[in-house]
Amino acid sequence: MKYKGYRATIVEIDEENNLLHGEVLGLRDIITFQGSTLEEARIAFQESLNDYLEFCEERNEEPDIN
Repeated sequence: MKYKGYRATIVEIDEENNLLHGEVLGLRDIITFQGSTLEEARIAFQESLNDYLEFCEERNEEPDIN
């Protein structure tokens, strides 16, 4: 998946709980997300990345770029 120049992948499928677990690639910080469907995971990825970028802005820090 790609969003705002960042890439992410699904790293685990939890069949018992019907969840897809993902992670943003190439960053020092760990950004994870999950969803019950690929579309939910994609939305969660975008929301998590937006939260990370906002956090960096609030702290006056440059975000990692992957």
